[in-house]
Amino acid sequence: MRLRKTSKPKVVDRRNGEPCRVMHMSVTNELVDAFLKCPTKCFLRSRGEVGTGNYYADWVRTRNELFRTQGVENLAANVTHGTCVSGTPVLGGVRSPQWQLATEFHARSQNLESFCHAVERHPAAGGGRAAEFVPIRFVAGNKIAREDKLLLSFDARVLSELLGRKIALGKIVHGDNYATLKVKTSDLAGVASKLTRLGC
Repeated sequence: MRLRKTSKPKVVDRRNGEPCRVMHMSVTNELVDAFLKCPTKCFLRSRGEVGTGNYYADWVRTRNELFRTQGVENLAANVTHGTCVSGTPVLGGVRSPQWQLATEFHARSQNLESFCHAVERHPAAGGGRAAEFVPIRFVAGNKIAREDKLLLSFDARVLSELLGRKIALGKIVHGDNYATLKVKTSDLAGVASKLTRLGC
């Protein structure tokens, strides 16, 4: 099945040859993550099917969540008191100078949806210039895979469409020492664009 923006693609039921409707679906970072690991897994998730229990997968998920929680606490400790918000600020808040860090930022634009681990806001450096927004993704492993960079680029793509401006830079916080790697998301914009038209 190919994800498109149209809400009524023509699909034929194999059982009786009659046309049937397919629900409109958002492309989320969870689907993108599944697609990068296994297109079949992405397809099954897009149909709402849930896999059976897997102890290793559960352990990895728990480790990643704990790493992200600690990473967010570390970031929040380094910003001015009262300038860290949890959740997605309203658009007026995004353009105001009152916050520097937003955690658990839920970005959505048309059929794209992404849960950004965190977003930094850097005030404009000079008059007439817009503030810069930097998505941040936490990766527990010491080595960063290409898939991690692509997921960050997908976050940047959705955030860019939400804010109506280019997001050229993102950060990955990773490893035992919570090292930070800056990623030029603009360099992966073409691939991220293709991921929004997943064949899963």
